[in-house]
Amino acid sequence: MAWLWRAGAKLSLVASAVGGGATAALIATSDDPEMALKLFATVPHRLFRGAATAANIAFDYEYSLRGFPEGSSERERIKHEVHLRSAQKLQDLCFKNGGVYIKLGQHLGQLEYLVPEEYVQTMRESMLNRCPVSSYEQVCNVFKKELGDTPDKIFSEFDPVPIASASLAQVHVARTHDGQKVAVKVQHTHMTDTAAADHATVELVVNTLHRFFPSFDYRWLIDEISESLPKELDFLTEAKNSERCVENFHKLSPHIANYVYAPNVYWNLSTSKLLTMEFMDGAYVNDVKTIRKLGINLHELSTLVSQTFAEMMFKHGFVHCDPHAANLLVRPLPSSKASIWGRRKPQLILLDHGLYKELDFQTRTNYASLWKALVFADANAIKEYSTKLGAGEDLYALFAGVLTMRPWNRVVDPSMDHLVIQGNESDRLELQMYASQYFHQISELLRRLPRVILLMLKTNDCLRAVNNSLLQGSSLETFFVIGKVSSEAVIEAKMLQSKSLLTWLNIKLDKILLEVRLWGMQVALWLLQLRKSLSWYNQAL
Repeated sequence: MAWLWRAGAKLSLVASAVGGGATAALIATSDDPEMALKLFATVPHRLFRGAATAANIAFDYEYSLRGFPEGSSERERIKHEVHLRSAQKLQDLCFKNGGVYIKLGQHLGQLEYLVPEEYVQTMRESMLNRCPVSSYEQVCNVFKKELGDTPDKIFSEFDPVPIASASLAQVHVARTHDGQKVAVKVQHTHMTDTAAADHATVELVVNTLHRFFPSFDYRWLIDEISESLPKELDFLTEAKNSERCVENFHKLSPHIANYVYAPNVYWNLSTSKLLTMEFMDGAYVNDVKTIRKLGINLHELSTLVSQTFAEMMFKHGFVHCDPHAANLLVRPLPSSKASIWGRRKPQLILLDHGLYKELDFQTRTNYASLWKALVFADANAIKEYSTKLGAGEDLYALFAGVLTMRPWNRVVDPSMDHLVIQGNESDRLELQMYASQYFHQISELLRRLPRVILLMLKTNDCLRAVNNSLLQGSSLETFFVIGKVSSEAVIEAKMLQSKSLLTWLNIKLDKILLEVRLWGMQVALWLLQLRKSLSWYNQAL
């Protein structure tokens, strides 16, 4: 046991040394020596706190599980308790240190069944609702540095109390001098300065835990944060992503372009640390009660969410990778009129465009081909494209299960609703059992997959949570849309690569057969909906 204590002490000392050296260098090079001096006093404490928490968690696992045979019910019970304690310790660390730590906690909260459920639930319940808030004085300091004056001078009105706060920034409501209502996103003060030191210690902690617990391999998550965080801290990049996203829908998916919206950017009032956007009125996508009051059908909204992100993944290759409920609003389509039953068409509003991923042509085509195979229960194609995406011939079935949250026998079941998750307790317990049973294999799968595919898994988890809040599970319509869009993307890719008339004719024939198959699925879907409606009607009688 002494080795673990020594490891924890060494981890703490190394973290403090790294922090001390980094902050000393910061003072020497900073444009704001006074703030740098404050960081010199606080960063080592943050580093030490992170290292101490990691050592504490490592010791808890090692000590608590010692002596219990692998796979025994007693070990599983103890492991559950350790997971809960450790998740709480990690949550406390994230709130105390803030910044990058909050971002890490949010990532973990969105990796359902890829990390132990205790961590997911603990992080998901808190990380989106209890983020740090910068004071108005700190907000004014950011404005002075970025735009040369205070908010009350830049705008005719500026609410000093933020309407929302996230890990990296907070949002205030303001009004321009020409009367336009806007949302102003203000980066938390000196986020850029602390981010580098925080990232260094988080990386140290994760690498150390992996050294002592090889199955704990979340180094890919640190690599992803290393790449994405600098982009998320540059709000001009976010603004460009927003405009590119909207442009992609108008160019590549014009059939739903009017149903997808992103706030307009006020470029003259935006910098790398300030982003001024059109203020959007709408309901959060998981606010079922308000959505119903707006006259929007929940199934129609769920289908729109699925189609929006299917178009991004399979056709655009430029994907919003943080679609949790706080980043998705819905409002009635401005150009639509209410039906005689008071129904309105939905328009999805995408917020927070800081985290995007690009899929190259080959990856995008293989990913679309895989989802097409999953929807149509084509076992050979599932194996082929899972292997091409990096899962390997030994873990392709597990990869299919992680993507769909269905066991292999359901994945290859030819019935139309083979991928539908009911959202009931039985389904939830089954998924937990599989996640626990194959934890080591899942860790190996995550190690193998390219980071861009790992971000697609995170995006899938976010969308699954959104659909679950709307429908208490997934729906057949969702998978029909995914099958349709992925199949269209595969056909389009083949057309681009066709080099002979015969190949072109074969692709055209494939397209006709696909349309017949999709038409058959659509008819079956209508009949299923009709049967459900008649069943509800008979029950009402």
